[in-house]
Amino acid sequence: MSVLIAIPARFASTRYPGKPLVELRGASGQARSLIRRSWDAAMAVKGVDRVVVATDDDRIREHAEGFGAEVVMTSPNCRNGTERCAETVANLGLTPEIVVNLQGDAPLTPAWFVEDLVAGLRNAPKAEVATPVLRASGRMRADLIADRRAGRVGGTTAVFGHDKQGLYFSKEVIPYAAGEFADDEPSPVFHHVGVYAYRPEALAAYPTWDEGILEKLEGLEQLRFLERGRQILCVEVESRGRQFWELNNPEDVPRLEAMMQQMSLD
Repeated sequence: MSVLIAIPARFASTRYPGKPLVELRGASGQARSLIRRSWDAAMAVKGVDRVVVATDDDRIREHAEGFGAEVVMTSPNCRNGTERCAETVANLGLTPEIVVNLQGDAPLTPAWFVEDLVAGLRNAPKAEVATPVLRASGRMRADLIADRRAGRVGGTTAVFGHDKQGLYFSKEVIPYAAGEFADDEPSPVFHHVGVYAYRPEALAAYPTWDEGILEKLEGLEQLRFLERGRQILCVEVESRGRQFWELNNPEDVPRLEAMMQQMSLD
């Protein structure tokens, strides 16, 4: 098998319990659950051999099987999506070339984000993990800052070196930049898109490591790799006119629905 996409989904989210089953209305008014929309996004990616939903909750399992998804049950002890993906691969007894973690709260993830991510990892044979980053427009940067000022944990930002290796990821808006940017002006901030591509060896090693201090402080699973000295390749992706946002808080539901209206996405 070449590429497996796993969609980790848990019901008992600290910030937003039941989030995978929350419904979003598209441009036509049709409502679909977050996990259904994430599944549809995964199925649109080219060059993928298999897509599975990975969960520990029977409500999510029953719902996902109801729309035709393949579901892999995992332990409730998984601390994050990366651990759930690792257990999924182990449960399936597979050794794919690349495992993609398409988290179940990013239904607006375009197929080319994932396709470019897989291509980026393939083109960097020494890289063990890769993740997409999207240059934030002035408007997106302002939205990220507004979330933080309001006390909401919104999107994640990333900084990386000239070699595209990740230096740090944070729920704060980094790097700091003085002044304002026009809505459609590129800013120096990169929005981290919550998708990961792993080589199976790196993914299998991840659950054997203890949570790191930075991972606990930020609540960002990818920091465990950095704290262990493992590099994360940041693959810059292009929006191609598409808006992108993740569903982190209940307040994000109307924001995502408005984006789908504006982009005529059903």
